[in-house]
Amino acid sequence: MRIGVVIIGRNEGERLRKCLESVKKNANRVVYVDSGSTDGSVAMVLDKGLGIVELDLSKPFTAARARNEGFKKLLALAPSLAYVQFVDGDCEIAGDWLETAAAFLDEHDDVAMLCGRLRERYPERSIYNMLCDIEWDRPAGASKACGGIAMVRAGAFKNASGYRADLIAGEEPELCVRLRAVGWKVWRLDAEMALHDTAMTRLGQWWKRALRGGYAFAEGVHLHGAPPERHCVRESRSAWFWGLGIPVLTVGLVIWLGPLGMVMLLIYPLQIVRLALRGTRGVRENWWRALFLVLGKFPEAMGQVKFLYNRRVGKTARLIEYK
Repeated sequence: MRIGVVIIGRNEGERLRKCLESVKKNANRVVYVDSGSTDGSVAMVLDKGLGIVELDLSKPFTAARARNEGFKKLLALAPSLAYVQFVDGDCEIAGDWLETAAAFLDEHDDVAMLCGRLRERYPERSIYNMLCDIEWDRPAGASKACGGIAMVRAGAFKNASGYRADLIAGEEPELCVRLRAVGWKVWRLDAEMALHDTAMTRLGQWWKRALRGGYAFAEGVHLHGAPPERHCVRESRSAWFWGLGIPVLTVGLVIWLGPLGMVMLLIYPLQIVRLALRGTRGVRENWWRALFLVLGKFPEAMGQVKFLYNRRVGKTARLIEYK
């Protein structure tokens, strides 16, 4: 047996059915991990005769915990599996991705984790969906990290003890940091991997997603921010500067200079223009991306404050969901 698949989800309904259909032809084993669904997802998976894990509701849900539990179940069912594809229940794996990825890992025994091009299924339905599709369009080749949709070498994942189950976000790049630290490579192929149905249509959803990202930056710095890795340091500093530093400086200037101090805020539209002009996509996409990159610094800064507060008071982090 070569390829196993771990699918995680909650209340994905029809999207989960499409996900299952997309992997069952090319996977030797499939395990679905459910995080408290109430829409009949568990019954649908059981009807298909696939492996299933229902997470203990008394413990906090995280994607990391779900993937680890799925991996454990998968290896119990098929100990000889060489590669494991992780996928979310709102995704549909491209027809030839599993074999393409496995063939690449066969030929490159120094690569532990591999991903391809993830696309948003409906980028035209909202600005937020479009932004996700842009975010996932990364250069092929050696990479520092993969996202949650990726194929991993089973032995490397097991030796690394999997994802950190306590991370509410950013668990994938954190794992990649540890894999690279012991000599493994992480790779991004120029190949279609999956369609993702983000279903993000409201500003509040985008805000929560960005806040979660800021939380992940702060936790990434806490775990691996020291040299030589300096994991998430640049992203964290950027959020602090744009999301909190400039507003605090502006308040100080207003106190000192009066209304004239508000001129400091012109740095935001200037940054939007700079980012838009540096964009590599269409004009519309470049300007929307630039606008939300700048706006996103505010929820990102809030996410970092949330992490620091939780750490100070010893509070356990809870999953920040945007769906």
